[in-house]
Amino acid sequence: MTSFMKNLRLFSPVVLRLSIALVFLWFGINQIADPNQWVAYVPDSVVNFSGLAVTTIVFLNAIFEIILGSALLLGFFTRWTSALLALHIIDIFVIVGLNATGVRDFGIAAATLTIWLNGSDWFTLDRFMRHDAFATPTIVLPGGTQTKSEL
Repeated sequence: MTSFMKNLRLFSPVVLRLSIALVFLWFGINQIADPNQWVAYVPDSVVNFSGLAVTTIVFLNAIFEIILGSALLLGFFTRWTSALLALHIIDIFVIVGLNATGVRDFGIAAATLTIWLNGSDWFTLDRFMRHDAFATPTIVLPGGTQTKSEL
């Protein structure tokens, strides 16, 4: 594998985190924009247990996904944010079951768990707040030597 291809690995955690964050933001924004489109996805058991109106549940879910999706996008408390989002989407997967929507949610949950396992990548607010200033990533050069690079 060429050193260029090895260097591309540095971007995979960043791309994964940003992509999953955008997915959660898309869902959250769409739930705010048209909550009636989403009420059919809320199980009766959740409505009965909470005592809230179904549109209120959709709205609260949207706020949760927008706040945590934004935090994930910025890389703010990346591990905690991704853990909460993973648990959230796993809960939805369990409720929805094994169908097309459930399989999609399983994929999102697996990607979100991967972010949790990886933790903060080099392009997160977490790293910036630790004064790593986007923690200049390690680059693998031909011959196996390593150096720090400004990306």
